[in-house]
Amino acid sequence: MPKPKRNIGLEILQGLREIKHGEHGRIITVPSVASIRERTGLSQARFAELLGVSVRTLQEWEQGRRAPSGAARTLLMIAQKHPKALRLIGSDKQCNRHPCWIPAAEHSLEATCCIRK
Repeated sequence: MPKPKRNIGLEILQGLREIKHGEHGRIITVPSVASIRERTGLSQARFAELLGVSVRTLQEWEQGRRAPSGAARTLLMIAQKHPKALRLIGSDKQCNRHPCWIPAAEHSLEATCCIRK
């Protein structure tokens, strides 16, 4: 039994209509880069350095002219959920009492660090 002949052009048009109406397709949400950076309290230069991008690229993201790629988007989502994460990575000083990942400026007696776990 022969296969029915496909109308590829019609299938493409139907697919485009479905995407246009939001019936199919993948929606990628790009977080607000400027608000994430502000929450971390880092300058554009320091934030860009920690993400491994140029300041110009960061500015393009913040102004909506470009969107971050997969790896950068993932780092931004981590920074969005855990703003201290980038500050921890970028911290020059660590706790003097014992080796831990809590910067000295943010260390308190109540802090849980690696040695107490």
